[in-house]
Amino acid sequence: MARRDAAQAPRGAIKVLNNNVVVAVDPQGGERVLMGRGLAFGLRPGGDIDPAKVEKTFILAQGEQGERERQILASAPYAVVEAVSAAVDDAERFLGRRLGRRLVLAVIDHVQFALERLKDAVRIPTAMPEIRVLYPKESAAAARMTDSIGAALGVVLPEEETVFLTMHLLNVTRGMPDGATTLLFRRVRHVVATVETELGVTLDPDSADYARFVIHVQFLLQRLVNDAMLRNSDVSFLEFTKHTYPRSYAIARQVKTYVVGATGTELTDEELMYVTVHVERLAQQVSGGGQDTRC
Repeated sequence: MARRDAAQAPRGAIKVLNNNVVVAVDPQGGERVLMGRGLAFGLRPGGDIDPAKVEKTFILAQGEQGERERQILASAPYAVVEAVSAAVDDAERFLGRRLGRRLVLAVIDHVQFALERLKDAVRIPTAMPEIRVLYPKESAAAARMTDSIGAALGVVLPEEETVFLTMHLLNVTRGMPDGATTLLFRRVRHVVATVETELGVTLDPDSADYARFVIHVQFLLQRLVNDAMLRNSDVSFLEFTKHTYPRSYAIARQVKTYVVGATGTELTDEELMYVTVHVERLAQQVSGGGQDTRC
């Protein structure tokens, strides 16, 4: 998203999308979407655009993606565009980096669907405490965005929106392709849920052991994708762990079965050993045991 620049703003409208949105061509021949309250009121194609009324400028992508972006901006109420733009500006200051057009458009599109769900009283349960542990900075920025957008629009957005907005931020800040973030957290959540079920507890997401476990699972899954799993030819450590912590080893084996089914890749013995040790730490946290199994 570009800030207003009256000196460079195209003056001739080629398409009026609604009272607040027009499409114009810049001096380099690229299409831009110009937005501002009442910018296009009474304006016809070819008419002069008043640069003083241009509040926001979006440089469109090429091809089908550009057409989708145009549709998003044409269908979005201007109040949503303003609310999202202000929230992204705040997130940029909070994170200390530019976030760009891609995030603004993705969040505008997302917020429109969120408002429709809110109107229809439809909730999408998304309990992912892991995301706050793994990416505290992006999660905090997303929480600020959720509050800011809700306040600007006069609604209370459900807490799950913070999770969704965190994922949008991660797609930009971590360079993750669309869908990769969601898939990673689904897999982390499944592993955590498996451990919780087998231990018969709900783990404390604010505990240090929980944070270590979640971070380890994330790195394990990333090592697996990058074909860089931990390997050690000495199996004695795994045998010691297996016999010392049989219950935790059995749970780790279940995690291994899930990972194989989800990714088609076997965990190495060393990866299995470390999962076992982390599960044992969680088991001792739950039982109040004090034996240190730090890895």
